Amino acid sequence: MGVFVVRFTLPRDLYYGKGTLEMLSTLKGKKAVLVVGGGSMKKFGFLDKALSYLKKAGMETRLIDGVEPDPSVETVMRGAAVMREFQPDWIVSMGGGSPIDAAKAMWTFYEYPDVAFESLITPFNFPELRQKAKFVAIPSTSGTATEVTAFSVITDYATGIKYPLADFNITPDIAILDPLIAETMPPSLTAYTGMDALTHAIEAYVSTLHSPFTDPLALKAIQMVFDYLVPSWKGDMAAREQMHYAQCLAGMAFTNALLGITHSMAHKTGAAFSTGHIPHGCANAIYLPFVIKYNAPAAAARYAEIARFAGLPATSEAGLVQALCDKVACMNKTMNIPSTLAEFGIKEAEFKEKLSAIAKNAVGDACTGSNPRPVTPDALEKLFTCTYSGAQVDF
Repeated sequence: MGVFVVRFTLPRDLYYGKGTLEMLSTLKGKKAVLVVGGGSMKKFGFLDKALSYLKKAGMETRLIDGVEPDPSVETVMRGAAVMREFQPDWIVSMGGGSPIDAAKAMWTFYEYPDVAFESLITPFNFPELRQKAKFVAIPSTSGTATEVTAFSVITDYATGIKYPLADFNITPDIAILDPLIAETMPPSLTAYTGMDALTHAIEAYVSTLHSPFTDPLALKAIQMVFDYLVPSWKGDMAAREQMHYAQCLAGMAFTNALLGITHSMAHKTGAAFSTGHIPHGCANAIYLPFVIKYNAPAAAARYAEIARFAGLPATSEAGLVQALCDKVACMNKTMNIPSTLAEFGIKEAEFKEKLSAIAKNAVGDACTGSNPRPVTPDALEKLFTCTYSGAQVDF
Protein backbone atom coordinates (compact mmCIF):
# COMPACT_ATOMS: atom_id res chain seq x y z
CA MET A 1 0.00 0.00 0.00
CA GLY A 2 1.58 3.24 -1.16
CA VAL A 3 -0.09 5.66 1.26
CA PHE A 4 0.07 6.20 5.01
CA VAL A 5 -3.26 4.96 6.36
CA VAL A 6 -4.79 6.43 9.51
CA ARG A 7 -7.68 4.48 10.99
CA PHE A 8 -10.71 5.60 13.02
CA THR A 9 -12.51 2.71 14.73
CA LEU A 10 -15.46 2.54 17.12
CA PRO A 11 -17.91 -0.21 18.16
CA ARG A 12 -20.50 -1.03 15.54
CA ASP A 13 -23.38 -0.32 17.94
CA LEU A 14 -23.64 1.89 21.02
CA TYR A 15 -26.83 1.91 23.08
CA TYR A 16 -27.26 4.66 25.67
CA GLY A 17 -29.94 5.79 28.11
CA LYS A 18 -31.58 4.53 31.26
CA GLY A 19 -32.58 0.87 31.05
CA THR A 20 -30.55 0.03 27.95
CA LEU A 21 -29.10 -3.01 29.75
CA GLU A 22 -32.22 -4.73 28.38
CA MET A 23 -30.59 -4.69 24.91
CA LEU A 24 -28.82 -7.90 26.01
CA SER A 25 -32.12 -9.69 25.38
CA THR A 26 -31.81 -8.93 21.66
CA LEU A 27 -28.47 -10.71 21.13
CA LYS A 28 -28.48 -13.64 18.72
CA GLY A 29 -26.47 -16.68 19.83
CA LYS A 30 -26.36 -19.92 21.81
CA LYS A 31 -23.89 -19.29 24.65
CA ALA A 32 -22.67 -16.24 26.53
CA VAL A 33 -20.06 -15.86 29.21
CA LEU A 34 -20.50 -12.93 31.61
CA VAL A 35 -17.35 -11.43 33.17
CA VAL A 36 -17.71 -9.24 36.28
CA GLY A 37 -15.59 -7.91 39.13
CA GLY A 38 -15.75 -8.03 42.88
CA GLY A 39 -19.47 -8.07 43.61
CA SER A 40 -20.97 -4.59 43.19
CA MET A 41 -22.96 -5.65 40.12
CA LYS A 42 -24.46 -8.50 42.15
CA LYS A 43 -25.05 -6.28 45.19
CA PHE A 44 -27.03 -3.72 43.19
CA GLY A 45 -29.03 -6.29 41.21
CA PHE A 46 -27.53 -5.66 37.78
CA LEU A 47 -25.90 -9.09 37.54
CA ASP A 48 -29.25 -10.83 37.94
CA LYS A 49 -30.82 -8.47 35.41
CA ALA A 50 -28.07 -9.16 32.87
CA LEU A 51 -28.37 -12.92 33.34
CA SER A 52 -32.15 -12.75 32.95
CA TYR A 53 -31.85 -10.71 29.73
CA LEU A 54 -29.35 -13.21 28.30
CA LYS A 55 -31.72 -16.03 29.24
CA LYS A 56 -34.52 -14.16 27.48
CA ALA A 57 -32.26 -14.07 24.41
CA GLY A 58 -32.24 -17.88 24.57
CA MET A 59 -28.61 -18.23 25.60
CA GLU A 60 -26.95 -20.60 28.03
CA THR A 61 -24.69 -18.54 30.30
CA ARG A 62 -21.56 -19.03 32.38
CA LEU A 63 -20.30 -16.54 34.97
CA ILE A 64 -16.66 -15.51 35.46
CA ASP A 65 -16.47 -13.32 38.56
CA GLY A 66 -13.90 -12.00 41.01
CA VAL A 67 -11.80 -9.95 38.59
CA GLU A 68 -9.56 -7.79 40.81
CA PRO A 69 -9.25 -3.97 40.52
CA ASP A 70 -6.05 -4.26 38.47
CA PRO A 71 -6.53 -7.52 36.58
CA SER A 72 -3.53 -9.85 36.59
CA VAL A 73 -2.14 -12.06 33.87
CA GLU A 74 -3.20 -15.02 36.04
CA THR A 75 -6.84 -13.85 36.17
CA VAL A 76 -6.83 -13.46 32.39
CA MET A 77 -5.55 -17.00 31.88
CA ARG A 78 -8.07 -18.41 34.37
CA GLY A 79 -10.95 -16.77 32.53
CA ALA A 80 -9.69 -17.83 29.12
CA ALA A 81 -9.58 -21.45 30.32
CA VAL A 82 -13.25 -21.22 31.36
CA MET A 83 -14.11 -19.82 27.93
CA ARG A 84 -12.24 -22.58 26.10
CA GLU A 85 -14.17 -25.17 28.07
CA PHE A 86 -17.58 -23.45 27.63
CA GLN A 87 -17.16 -22.21 24.01
CA PRO A 88 -19.32 -19.04 24.10
CA ASP A 89 -20.23 -17.09 20.98
CA TRP A 90 -20.75 -13.90 23.03
CA ILE A 91 -18.45 -12.48 25.70
CA VAL A 92 -20.28 -9.95 27.85
CA SER A 93 -18.44 -7.93 30.48
CA MET A 94 -20.05 -5.59 32.96
CA GLY A 95 -18.49 -3.40 35.63
CA GLY A 96 -15.57 -1.00 35.90
CA GLY A 97 -12.64 -0.87 33.53
CA SER A 98 -10.97 -3.85 35.18
CA PRO A 99 -13.40 -6.69 34.32
CA ILE A 100 -13.89 -5.31 30.82
CA ASP A 101 -10.13 -5.01 30.25
CA ALA A 102 -9.64 -8.52 31.62
CA ALA A 103 -12.40 -9.92 29.41
CA LYS A 104 -10.80 -8.38 26.31
CA ALA A 105 -7.56 -10.21 27.08
CA MET A 106 -9.43 -13.42 27.99
CA TRP A 107 -11.13 -13.20 24.58
CA THR A 108 -7.75 -13.25 22.87
CA PHE A 109 -6.49 -16.31 24.76
CA TYR A 110 -9.84 -18.06 24.26
CA GLU A 111 -9.53 -17.78 20.49
CA TYR A 112 -5.73 -18.19 20.41
CA PRO A 113 -4.61 -20.39 23.35
CA ASP A 114 -1.00 -20.56 22.16
CA VAL A 115 -0.35 -16.85 21.75
CA ALA A 116 2.29 -15.50 24.16
CA PHE A 117 1.30 -12.62 26.46
CA GLU A 118 4.71 -11.05 25.75
CA SER A 119 3.85 -10.79 22.04
CA LEU A 120 0.66 -8.85 22.82
CA ILE A 121 2.61 -6.12 24.63
CA THR A 122 3.75 -4.89 21.20
CA PRO A 123 1.04 -2.42 20.09
CA PHE A 124 -1.29 -3.56 17.32
CA ASN A 125 0.13 -7.06 17.18
CA PHE A 126 -2.98 -9.12 18.01
CA PRO A 127 -4.24 -12.02 15.91
CA GLU A 128 -7.56 -11.60 14.11
CA LEU A 129 -10.38 -12.00 16.63
CA ARG A 130 -14.11 -12.84 16.17
CA GLN A 131 -13.28 -16.35 15.03
CA LYS A 132 -15.38 -17.74 17.89
CA ALA A 133 -17.08 -14.86 19.72
CA LYS A 134 -18.17 -11.24 19.68
CA PHE A 135 -17.88 -8.83 22.58
CA VAL A 136 -20.31 -6.64 24.56
CA ALA A 137 -19.03 -4.10 27.12
CA ILE A 138 -21.23 -2.50 29.79
CA PRO A 139 -19.40 0.06 31.97
CA SER A 140 -20.44 0.74 35.56
CA THR A 141 -17.93 3.57 36.03
CA SER A 142 -17.56 6.81 34.12
CA GLY A 143 -13.89 7.03 33.23
CA THR A 144 -11.95 4.32 31.45
CA ALA A 145 -14.24 4.19 28.37
CA THR A 146 -12.91 0.71 27.71
CA GLU A 147 -16.33 -0.05 26.22
CA VAL A 148 -15.32 1.87 23.08
CA THR A 149 -11.54 1.52 23.03
CA ALA A 150 -8.89 -0.65 21.47
CA PHE A 151 -7.07 -0.93 24.79
CA SER A 152 -6.79 -3.21 27.81
CA VAL A 153 -4.53 -2.71 30.84
CA ILE A 154 -3.23 -5.90 32.47
CA THR A 155 -0.87 -5.97 35.47
CA ASP A 156 2.11 -8.25 35.93
CA TYR A 157 2.42 -8.32 39.71
CA ALA A 158 5.78 -10.10 39.50
CA THR A 159 7.29 -6.92 38.03
CA GLY A 160 4.78 -4.38 39.40
CA ILE A 161 4.19 -3.10 35.87
CA LYS A 162 0.87 -2.35 34.16
CA TYR A 163 0.91 -3.26 30.48
CA PRO A 164 -1.45 -1.34 28.18
CA LEU A 165 -2.41 -3.74 25.40
CA ALA A 166 -3.47 -2.03 22.17
CA ASP A 167 -5.17 -3.39 19.08
CA PHE A 168 -8.31 -2.48 17.11
CA ASN A 169 -9.27 -6.16 17.32
CA ILE A 170 -10.28 -5.71 20.98
CA THR A 171 -12.60 -2.77 20.34
CA PRO A 172 -15.99 -4.15 21.50
CA ASP A 173 -18.69 -4.94 18.98
CA ILE A 174 -21.41 -3.46 21.20
CA ALA A 175 -21.24 -0.88 24.00
CA ILE A 176 -24.17 -0.41 26.37
CA LEU A 177 -24.16 2.86 28.36
CA ASP A 178 -26.86 2.51 30.98
CA PRO A 179 -26.49 5.43 33.44
CA LEU A 180 -28.54 3.58 36.06
CA ILE A 181 -25.52 1.32 36.56
CA ALA A 182 -23.20 4.31 37.03
CA GLU A 183 -25.42 5.63 39.83
CA THR A 184 -23.87 3.02 42.13
CA MET A 185 -20.42 4.67 42.17
CA PRO A 186 -19.22 6.06 45.55
CA PRO A 187 -17.85 9.65 45.58
CA SER A 188 -14.13 8.74 45.49
CA LEU A 189 -14.60 6.45 42.50
CA THR A 190 -16.70 9.11 40.78
CA ALA A 191 -13.85 11.59 41.26
CA TYR A 192 -11.04 9.29 40.14
CA THR A 193 -12.80 7.91 37.08
CA GLY A 194 -13.96 11.37 36.07
CA MET A 195 -10.43 12.75 36.20
CA ASP A 196 -9.30 9.75 34.17
CA ALA A 197 -11.85 10.76 31.51
CA LEU A 198 -10.60 14.35 31.58
CA THR A 199 -7.02 13.15 31.15
CA HIS A 200 -8.06 10.96 28.21
CA ALA A 201 -9.67 13.90 26.43
CA ILE A 202 -6.87 16.42 27.10
CA GLU A 203 -4.12 13.98 26.09
CA ALA A 204 -6.03 12.98 22.96
CA TYR A 205 -6.39 16.63 21.95
CA VAL A 206 -2.66 17.36 22.19
CA SER A 207 -1.49 13.96 20.95
CA THR A 208 0.71 13.86 17.87
CA LEU A 209 -1.97 11.63 16.30
CA HIS A 210 -4.95 13.92 16.89
CA SER A 211 -7.16 14.45 13.84
CA PRO A 212 -10.29 16.30 12.62
CA PHE A 213 -12.22 13.18 13.68
CA THR A 214 -10.91 13.05 17.26
CA ASP A 215 -10.68 16.78 18.07
CA PRO A 216 -14.44 17.49 18.35
CA LEU A 217 -14.96 14.43 20.55
CA ALA A 218 -12.13 15.46 22.87
CA LEU A 219 -13.24 19.09 23.19
CA LYS A 220 -16.87 18.18 23.89
CA ALA A 221 -15.79 15.62 26.47
CA ILE A 222 -13.58 18.19 28.26
CA GLN A 223 -16.38 20.74 28.36
CA MET A 224 -18.83 18.15 29.73
CA VAL A 225 -16.39 16.97 32.42
CA PHE A 226 -15.80 20.56 33.52
CA ASP A 227 -19.58 21.09 33.70
CA TYR A 228 -20.72 17.80 35.22
CA LEU A 229 -17.96 16.03 37.19
CA VAL A 230 -18.11 17.99 40.45
CA PRO A 231 -21.96 17.94 40.55
CA SER A 232 -21.83 14.20 39.83
CA TRP A 233 -19.32 13.76 42.66
CA LYS A 234 -21.73 15.63 44.94
CA GLY A 235 -24.51 13.18 44.04
CA ASP A 236 -26.42 14.89 41.22
CA MET A 237 -27.66 11.92 39.18
CA ALA A 238 -28.61 14.00 36.13
CA ALA A 239 -24.96 15.14 36.05
CA ARG A 240 -23.88 11.51 36.64
CA GLU A 241 -25.69 10.50 33.43
CA GLN A 242 -23.95 13.24 31.44
CA MET A 243 -20.58 12.16 32.86
CA HIS A 244 -21.27 8.61 31.69
CA TYR A 245 -21.61 9.95 28.16
CA ALA A 246 -18.71 12.43 28.47
CA GLN A 247 -16.24 9.70 29.40
CA CYS A 248 -17.40 7.69 26.39
CA LEU A 249 -16.75 10.62 24.05
CA ALA A 250 -13.27 10.94 25.60
CA GLY A 251 -12.73 7.25 24.94
CA MET A 252 -13.75 7.61 21.30
CA ALA A 253 -11.16 10.37 20.98
CA PHE A 254 -8.24 8.67 22.67
CA THR A 255 -8.70 5.20 21.22
CA ASN A 256 -8.03 6.80 17.84
CA ALA A 257 -5.65 9.66 18.77
CA LEU A 258 -3.83 7.77 21.55
CA LEU A 259 -2.53 9.38 24.75
CA GLY A 260 0.61 10.82 26.35
CA ILE A 261 2.96 10.70 29.29
CA THR A 262 0.37 11.37 32.00
CA HIS A 263 -0.81 7.85 31.32
CA SER A 264 2.72 6.49 30.91
CA MET A 265 3.55 7.79 34.38
CA ALA A 266 0.33 6.47 35.90
CA HIS A 267 0.79 3.03 34.37
CA LYS A 268 4.28 2.67 35.81
CA THR A 269 3.53 3.92 39.33
CA GLY A 270 0.09 2.44 40.09
CA ALA A 271 1.50 -0.77 41.56
CA ALA A 272 5.08 0.34 42.25
CA PHE A 273 5.07 1.42 45.91
CA SER A 274 4.79 -0.55 49.15
CA THR A 275 2.47 2.08 50.65
CA GLY A 276 -0.32 0.78 48.44
CA HIS A 277 -1.91 0.96 45.05
CA ILE A 278 -2.45 4.41 43.50
CA PRO A 279 -5.85 4.30 41.74
CA HIS A 280 -5.31 4.98 38.06
CA GLY A 281 -7.57 8.04 37.86
CA CYS A 282 -6.04 9.46 41.02
CA ALA A 283 -2.53 9.12 39.57
CA ASN A 284 -3.65 10.83 36.35
CA ALA A 285 -5.24 13.64 38.32
CA ILE A 286 -2.02 14.22 40.28
CA TYR A 287 0.25 14.14 37.22
CA LEU A 288 -1.92 16.05 34.70
CA PRO A 289 -1.16 19.68 35.72
CA PHE A 290 2.58 18.92 35.85
CA VAL A 291 2.50 17.24 32.42
CA ILE A 292 0.62 20.17 30.88
CA LYS A 293 3.42 22.46 32.09
CA TYR A 294 6.08 20.08 30.76
CA ASN A 295 4.38 19.75 27.35
CA ALA A 296 3.54 23.44 26.97
CA PRO A 297 6.69 24.36 24.99
CA ALA A 298 5.51 21.93 22.29
CA ALA A 299 1.72 22.15 22.67
CA ALA A 300 0.80 25.52 24.19
CA ALA A 301 -1.49 26.43 21.28
CA ARG A 302 -3.47 23.23 21.66
CA TYR A 303 -3.82 23.61 25.44
CA ALA A 304 -4.90 27.21 24.89
CA GLU A 305 -7.58 26.05 22.45
CA ILE A 306 -8.94 23.71 25.14
CA ALA A 307 -9.03 26.50 27.71
CA ARG A 308 -10.65 28.90 25.24
CA PHE A 309 -13.29 26.33 24.21
CA ALA A 310 -14.10 25.67 27.86
CA GLY A 311 -14.47 29.39 28.56
CA LEU A 312 -11.63 29.63 31.07
CA PRO A 313 -10.74 33.21 32.11
CA ALA A 314 -7.59 34.25 30.27
CA THR A 315 -6.58 35.87 27.00
CA SER A 316 -2.89 35.21 26.31
CA GLU A 317 -1.68 31.78 25.28
CA ALA A 318 0.44 31.41 28.41
CA GLY A 319 -2.45 32.60 30.55
CA LEU A 320 -4.81 30.07 28.99
CA VAL A 321 -2.35 27.23 29.64
CA GLN A 322 -2.04 28.35 33.27
CA ALA A 323 -5.84 28.62 33.54
CA LEU A 324 -6.17 25.02 32.34
CA CYS A 325 -3.66 23.84 34.96
CA ASP A 326 -5.46 25.85 37.63
CA LYS A 327 -8.83 24.36 36.62
CA VAL A 328 -7.51 20.81 36.97
CA ALA A 329 -5.87 21.61 40.31
CA CYS A 330 -9.06 23.24 41.57
CA MET A 331 -11.16 20.20 40.64
CA ASN A 332 -8.66 17.94 42.42
CA LYS A 333 -8.81 20.05 45.56
CA THR A 334 -12.61 20.23 45.51
CA MET A 335 -12.90 16.43 45.27
CA ASN A 336 -10.20 15.71 47.89
CA ILE A 337 -7.68 14.32 45.40
CA PRO A 338 -4.04 14.75 46.56
CA SER A 339 -1.97 17.31 44.66
CA THR A 340 1.34 15.42 44.96
CA LEU A 341 2.70 11.91 45.50
CA ALA A 342 3.95 13.02 48.92
CA GLU A 343 0.43 14.10 49.85
CA PHE A 344 -0.86 10.74 48.63
CA GLY A 345 1.46 9.08 51.15
CA ILE A 346 4.36 7.72 49.09
CA LYS A 347 7.48 7.51 51.25
CA GLU A 348 10.29 9.76 50.05
CA ALA A 349 13.06 7.19 50.54
CA GLU A 350 11.22 4.55 48.52
CA PHE A 351 10.31 7.13 45.85
CA LYS A 352 13.97 8.12 45.42
CA GLU A 353 15.07 4.47 45.41
CA LYS A 354 12.65 3.53 42.62
CA LEU A 355 12.68 6.80 40.67
CA SER A 356 15.23 5.82 38.04
CA ALA A 357 13.56 2.50 37.20
CA ILE A 358 10.07 4.03 37.13
CA ALA A 359 11.19 6.83 34.79
CA LYS A 360 12.87 4.37 32.44
CA ASN A 361 9.77 2.14 32.40
CA ALA A 362 7.52 5.12 31.72
CA VAL A 363 9.59 6.18 28.71
CA GLY A 364 9.04 2.70 27.30
CA ASP A 365 5.28 2.79 27.87
CA ALA A 366 3.01 2.48 24.83
CA CYS A 367 1.47 5.91 25.53
CA THR A 368 4.77 7.81 25.37
CA GLY A 369 5.17 7.75 21.59
CA SER A 370 2.23 10.09 20.92
CA ASN A 371 3.14 12.66 23.59
CA PRO A 372 3.61 16.11 22.01
CA ARG A 373 7.00 16.75 23.62
CA PRO A 374 9.76 14.11 23.50
CA VAL A 375 10.90 12.64 26.81
CA THR A 376 14.02 10.96 28.10
CA PRO A 377 14.52 9.01 31.33
CA ASP A 378 16.32 12.05 32.80
CA ALA A 379 13.47 14.38 31.89
CA LEU A 380 10.92 12.04 33.41
CA GLU A 381 12.99 11.71 36.59
CA LYS A 382 12.82 15.49 36.93
CA LEU A 383 9.11 15.53 36.17
CA PHE A 384 8.34 12.74 38.64
CA THR A 385 10.36 14.65 41.26
CA CYS A 386 8.14 17.70 40.66
CA THR A 387 5.02 15.56 41.11
CA TYR A 388 6.41 14.23 44.37
CA SER A 389 7.10 17.57 46.01
CA GLY A 390 4.91 19.97 44.06
CA ALA A 391 7.93 21.87 42.70
CA GLN A 392 7.51 24.08 39.65
CA VAL A 393 8.02 22.41 36.25
CA ASP A 394 10.64 24.45 34.42
CA PHE A 395 12.80 22.48 31.99
